[in-house]
Amino acid sequence: MEQFSLFKSSKGPETVQTVSEMPSALPIAHSPLPIAYLSFDIEATGKNPLSDSIVGIALCREKGKAYYVPVRHKYATNILEAFDILKKALEDESILKIGHNLKYDILMLRQEGIHVKGMLYDTMLASYLLAPNKPDHSLENVSLEYLVHKKKTFTETLGKYSSFSELPIDDATQYAAEDALLALELKELLFEKLIDEGLEKLYFDIEMPLIYVLADMESAGIMIDNDKIAGLSKELERELSVIEIKIYSLAGEKFNINSPLQLRKILFDKLGLKPSKKTKTGYSTSMDVLVELAKTHELPSEILNYRTLYKLKTTYIDAIPKLINSRTGRIHTSFNQTVTATGRLSSSEPNLQNIPIRGEWGARIREIFIADKGHMLVSADYSQIELRILAHMSNDSGLINAFKNDIDIHTETASELFGIPKESVTVDMRRVAKTVNFGVVYGISPFGLSEALNIPPKKAATYIEQYFKKHPGVRDYMENIIKKAHECGFVTTLMGRKRPVPEIWSANISIRQQAERLAINTPIQGGAADLIKIAMINIHKKLAEKNLKAKILLQIHDELLLEAPEEETDIVKQLVKAEMEKALSLSVPLKVEICHGKNWAEAH
Repeated sequence: MEQFSLFKSSKGPETVQTVSEMPSALPIAHSPLPIAYLSFDIEATGKNPLSDSIVGIALCREKGKAYYVPVRHKYATNILEAFDILKKALEDESILKIGHNLKYDILMLRQEGIHVKGMLYDTMLASYLLAPNKPDHSLENVSLEYLVHKKKTFTETLGKYSSFSELPIDDATQYAAEDALLALELKELLFEKLIDEGLEKLYFDIEMPLIYVLADMESAGIMIDNDKIAGLSKELERELSVIEIKIYSLAGEKFNINSPLQLRKILFDKLGLKPSKKTKTGYSTSMDVLVELAKTHELPSEILNYRTLYKLKTTYIDAIPKLINSRTGRIHTSFNQTVTATGRLSSSEPNLQNIPIRGEWGARIREIFIADKGHMLVSADYSQIELRILAHMSNDSGLINAFKNDIDIHTETASELFGIPKESVTVDMRRVAKTVNFGVVYGISPFGLSEALNIPPKKAATYIEQYFKKHPGVRDYMENIIKKAHECGFVTTLMGRKRPVPEIWSANISIRQQAERLAINTPIQGGAADLIKIAMINIHKKLAEKNLKAKILLQIHDELLLEAPEEETDIVKQLVKAEMEKALSLSVPLKVEICHGKNWAEAH
């Protein structure tokens, strides 16, 4: 593999050894040059920007020349004054900042009192927007793809050393400086491609400003009620013990409930239950199989109860206290901009977007997330946002009329499906209609709907057909979006976000149908993702403009969770509701449900 030369001179990158050498590594703000820019990369003691420390920083202001400034190396002349000198350049809005995964660098620098400002050219984000289906947007992967440059991984560089601070200074300089140089090289290539693909507006108007919003959210974190979580842990333990006894009684023996192999023997060999789904290793014990078996035997139902509570206990109740930051006393999740193909944010360490919502335990787990003393949590949730986006994109008169007149869309659909007045619709009928409404958004098939509602496929097909008769605009939208995807191989959201669906050309009918469902849903789900990102940016800006102390803490798909001083609660609720409801102009009104409370359950 032919590699281009990153460095102008054979000498390679330079290690800054004295304070007097620092200016040569930095751009001159407001210089005669048309644009001043700085590519930089942080090396630290670990991956957590809220608990680890900076070891050094690589700087690059022109192609082929980079510097590495050690600040906490064990075996180097550390430039302790570096941060004071860097602060001026990194906080200067006239200097463009370039890097790969800049949110991490921004958060690390905040620990040193440096608040990065100005335009950000994040090559990881650019790579993601160009290829959202790709699972890996690491610098190694992106450099290999676009520059045909094989970069050494961090693990390879670290070798026998336990920390970057222990690396010989020449090795540290080479590795870090290469990162800054690669980001600079990639910036030219990727941002030209963004322009060619019509994605620059999406980057500069949404994804780039969102970096600063997410950095603030991650810094803020959220408080946990330790006493409440300890009590829930004991209660769940008791509940699981009771279910265990019942399971052993129904099985006629003790066994490891979490072992698929042992469970398989009990269900299929001992009890002789017959599921429809089989794997290479035998009958499956997946959730959908247990749901099916629960119709004929009590044991699978109890296994499902056990699994649900066991997951709650291990994933949340027992895991979350271990993740509390010792410095802040709060939980700090990480929001990922480059993971989902639709544009939705994801959350990790811990994943707070998977906190259960429904049922008694969902509410009780949300009770452990609390507001600080003298503060309130404010929850703002878009109402039926995907259906509203569907109404706008399909221009379906029935959906538009329902939303414009604030008619309950599920009751309206039930009335249409069952041919009865709205006032005669029962709870069960509304539930069926709700499943149909959301199923349509995901391009559900008659078989999929029959599974979801536990009805014959023929009946499900009738429901779908009746829905399309009443909503021809939706049928036309779906047919047109599939046709466009077949023609060009991708779909777009209202804001121009693209998602390739190459599987739509597959000869395999099941793969092709799955791609068609993605083509139907992505513009809707991706549109909802774009919408809430715009709202977050606008709310963040308005809170700062009005000098309010309230902060956005979490984004959970269609919901925002903020923390506000008690005296600001009313004004914050008004501000958030207004900004969310005017984030995008659609043919139907946007509706936001907003509440507040001392904990997340109260506010939800």
